[in-house]
Amino acid sequence: MDDSTELKCPDNNTGNPALTMTTQVAAILVLSHVFQIFLKPLGQPAPLAQILAGFVLGPSGLSRSPRIHVFFFQNFAVDFYESLALYCRISIMFLMGLEMDVPYLMRNLRPASIIAFGGCFMCTVFAAAISYFVYDETGSRGSHFTLALVITVILANTASPIVFRLAADLKFATSDIGRLAISSSLIGDMYAVFILVLVSGEKHKRTVNGWVLMAFCSLLLLVGIIIFTTHLVNWLNRRNRNQKNLQALEVMIICLVILVAAMTLETMGFSSIIACFLMGSTFPRGGKSARTLLAILTYMVHNFIFPIYFGYTGFKADTTYINELKKIGIVVMVIVLSIGGKILGTLSACRYLKTPLNEGVLLAVLMNMKGHVDILTLTTAMQNKVLTSAIFYNLMVSAVVISSLISAALIGFLVRRESNTIGLKHIPMEFHSPDKELKLLACVHSRHPVNTMVRLIVSLRGSDDVPISPYLMHLIELPEKIKKSSSYYEPEEDEFSDDEDYCSNDVVEINEAVDIFIEETQMMIHQVQTIAPFFSMYQDVCDFADDIRASFIVLPFHKHQRIDGKFENDKEGVRTTNQKVLRNAQCSVAMLVDRGHTTTGTQAAGSESLQQIATLFFGGPDDREALGFSKRLSTHHHTSLTIVRFLPTSAKDPNVRINVDQKDDDVLVAIQDHETQIEEADNSALANFYHRYVTSGKVRFVEKYVENGVQTGMILRDMAETYSMFVVGKGGRGDCLLTTGISDWEECPELGVVGDFLASSEFDISGSVLVVQQHR
Repeated sequence: MDDSTELKCPDNNTGNPALTMTTQVAAILVLSHVFQIFLKPLGQPAPLAQILAGFVLGPSGLSRSPRIHVFFFQNFAVDFYESLALYCRISIMFLMGLEMDVPYLMRNLRPASIIAFGGCFMCTVFAAAISYFVYDETGSRGSHFTLALVITVILANTASPIVFRLAADLKFATSDIGRLAISSSLIGDMYAVFILVLVSGEKHKRTVNGWVLMAFCSLLLLVGIIIFTTHLVNWLNRRNRNQKNLQALEVMIICLVILVAAMTLETMGFSSIIACFLMGSTFPRGGKSARTLLAILTYMVHNFIFPIYFGYTGFKADTTYINELKKIGIVVMVIVLSIGGKILGTLSACRYLKTPLNEGVLLAVLMNMKGHVDILTLTTAMQNKVLTSAIFYNLMVSAVVISSLISAALIGFLVRRESNTIGLKHIPMEFHSPDKELKLLACVHSRHPVNTMVRLIVSLRGSDDVPISPYLMHLIELPEKIKKSSSYYEPEEDEFSDDEDYCSNDVVEINEAVDIFIEETQMMIHQVQTIAPFFSMYQDVCDFADDIRASFIVLPFHKHQRIDGKFENDKEGVRTTNQKVLRNAQCSVAMLVDRGHTTTGTQAAGSESLQQIATLFFGGPDDREALGFSKRLSTHHHTSLTIVRFLPTSAKDPNVRINVDQKDDDVLVAIQDHETQIEEADNSALANFYHRYVTSGKVRFVEKYVENGVQTGMILRDMAETYSMFVVGKGGRGDCLLTTGISDWEECPELGVVGDFLASSEFDISGSVLVVQQHR
């Protein structure tokens, strides 16, 4: 009697499906956080905990209880779940497109396609081999061809959202292997979506001409939406020129356009997965629209939609159907062939591309992440009555979920084991090729140095075809406690000071300067913010630089130039932060002393006026780093670079440069060896630079002979009005005679002797100063 009552409950239940769905979502979020507490110390990523939470909550776990099963699996709630999954897919794929490094994808389309094709091809072969066996053993009815297509998707698909989240959680999304994995997974997703369209078309029984016509109409719709969205976004950016972000209504309009386009494509019988990704990747990146959407979607997707979507994937698995040895064998066979096919195909592709074996294994396991298009294909085939076997459906869903759980655990293990391979590998600018991608982190505390910073980024772009990934981080102080009065906020009255509105409108003005820069140069700058007290702000800067694999950090000087040309101190915490970054950063660091008020700084950020830059070379590792930094500057067509090498007057005598190989005194031998090593390294770096850039006419080279630091100071004063920027190493020079006594006192040791001299208020110079410190 009780059993019959319970069986009738699903049909007679008049509960609100929204309550069921809300309870399920809340339970998945709570369980996923609980699992993550235990799994995170083991190095396991968040998607593993979220899929496992859904798996435990679903019919394979707690929903085995009849009461829980009746509550969660109401017949009329299925449409709500599917609608929720659709909205989640739209949000995830649009955000992936918005965050995707499209230039990297275009540059590496060939290797990404080869890796994706290798795994998909091998899995397709395996799917064709087992389709007859699975069809017979699961009692399937309907099209044999459709079942083979579904198995192909299950084996070959790579869930790009899960790969995207895994790479982000495990801190290698910005590495070459992480970006290659994300790019390859997207291509694999396209292959699976194409098969999904074929499976969906089985129900409609369209002719070839009808299918082509509908596909052409869908493509026209997608292109039209992209064009319309681009014009709408550009208009909204102009409309909100003086605002920090878009208004809520404007954000809703953009989201509504994207949602309507996606739903229209779904209604026409085509999956909106790739369309949403394309809408995101073609979305105008510069301006307030992209910045506002990125902030809102990142928070919402990473904190709510990802856990719900991955949890719902695990929730779909019902292992109660695996109750016979034969069914266990089918599930194990699908899992083994899925993992094995990806490993064989990906490793073959990596061998062809000459990729290291350890990276190939990690890529192969990443390519095996499931739970996206494959479950959608199974659901679509069942809903369209193309497949009718519930046994096949549940066995395949179980195989997909278990395969993803195994792969996620393996990825966590492999990332820990290969931390040295995929971790931060810093290459000094001294050895960094100007033809390779440069990842740069520029920091600002206020609006003052922004124009000079972005002009520096323009110069570092080099030639137009050389990739650069610049990030601009706005460092905002989080006060330890609110003070009623503070000397920082109550400066003495000064008619030339512009500190009365310090930090009042910084965010808006920084965003506006960057937006103008992007509009003029068509070059993307990624903007980020960090809010922290000054005593710990350096840690945020260093951690973010590690996360993006930055080759270089540029910090603003703790003083800014007033309109009368004099320097004014910012908060003391700015200087402390700079000093800590210099000590703790895992890459080379430069300090920018901005004199934008008295030079071309009043020009637009993206101005292409000719910049006269001088690199001062005294010797030592920091100066060699400055020389390597100048390689990028020399390749830009609107930069005129001059290398000024300072030498002692005794160096004019060629006999002085002859190294003595044998000395009687061991101490003198050690000192001579050390000085010889520095001199040899300096000469080698200069010779390589000279033959590549000076002989070709791209760079001017000048030698200055001086007796002491006083003469060095005189020469620098003579050069003061000639150049708009001076690049110099911080210190570590082999010959201190050239800089000794250059000034009476050293005010800012973090700039080094020469940098401190150039940055002093007494030194009448119109050019900004960039002081470089090599990471050692």
